[in-house]
Amino acid sequence: MPIFYPDILNQKTAPRTFSYDDKDVMLYALGIGLGADPLDEKELAFVYEKGLKVVPTAATVLAARARSAPGEAVEHPPGHRASQINFLMVVHGEQKVELHKPLPAAGTFTASSRTIGAYDKGKDKGAVVINETVWTDDSGQKVATLTGSTFARGDGGFGGPSEGQPAPHPTPSRPADLSLDFATRPDQALLYRLNGDRNPLHSDPDVARRAGFERPIVHGLCTYGITCRAVLAAITDYDADAISSHEARFSAPVFPGDTITVDLWRDDKVISFEARVKARGATVIKNGKTGLR
Repeated sequence: MPIFYPDILNQKTAPRTFSYDDKDVMLYALGIGLGADPLDEKELAFVYEKGLKVVPTAATVLAARARSAPGEAVEHPPGHRASQINFLMVVHGEQKVELHKPLPAAGTFTASSRTIGAYDKGKDKGAVVINETVWTDDSGQKVATLTGSTFARGDGGFGGPSEGQPAPHPTPSRPADLSLDFATRPDQALLYRLNGDRNPLHSDPDVARRAGFERPIVHGLCTYGITCRAVLAAITDYDADAISSHEARFSAPVFPGDTITVDLWRDDKVISFEARVKARGATVIKNGKTGLR
């Protein structure tokens, strides 16, 4: 089923209630490499229930049970045509997490998702679809807003606008103020996938080879979480509540075992960042921006 424009902008999912607990919070932190040194008390605070802290980017996985399954029916006004992209040909393009209040170590929330943008790159060039998910608490107050773009390689040529997509955050032209290295584990993707993304691209060597990779790759959202870990370590002294937003664009895959270098620039309450794998000369995250409270 193709994309129908502008009908797709009226599509949304029914509100879904979901819960998470301290185990989910700790598993996410372990999945992005926190706690590798169990005697590091600052990192231990994210992987041990005593005074447990929540990594802000954990919001990308904590609502996994509330996520729509590919192909699941969505709500739309009567008379409108329902759009459906080809999920076998999608790539995660960008991700932003905005926290309206710090995340608790456990809780129950309601998530509502809708499509807020669709851009046509051409019949043979694909499409960009932007979706937004809003968490609310039991009083109806916003807790988090997650905005993500998907590059749908097989869905171009639907007649929508080709321009107007939000511009990426510009990376400062000066040298980075500081850089941190994070080694990923050979089993990084196998651990991270337990947060909910069981795509075999990250675990099955045969599937990875058929997709054009020499071996399974690390989840993009895992790399995204590692960039947040860099901000926690270098900027906020592991104060998770100091981060109000974290956004980035995915530009290349990371392989388990790669060492990721995160470059950081600080301008008052705005932190810009990029991530690269020096051994392969690959920039894996671009146009990163963290907002501080």
